[in-house]
Amino acid sequence: MSKEKGRRDFRAAERIDLSDRHQVEFWMKRWGVTKEQITAAVRAAGQLTKDVAVHLGKKR
Repeated sequence: MSKEKGRRDFRAAERIDLSDRHQVEFWMKRWGVTKEQITAAVRAAGQLTKDVAVHLGKKR
């Protein structure tokens, strides 16, 4: 069974790449936050998803 074309799963990603629109949208939906909140969290805590999640008060 193959994945839907164009669908991406970033749960295993260790870093958040703010230049990748699909990745930012994935984490926005997963954590229920805005792009601005993710951007601010990455700037404050770094690119590691676990650090961003802690900064936002969310589970990775």
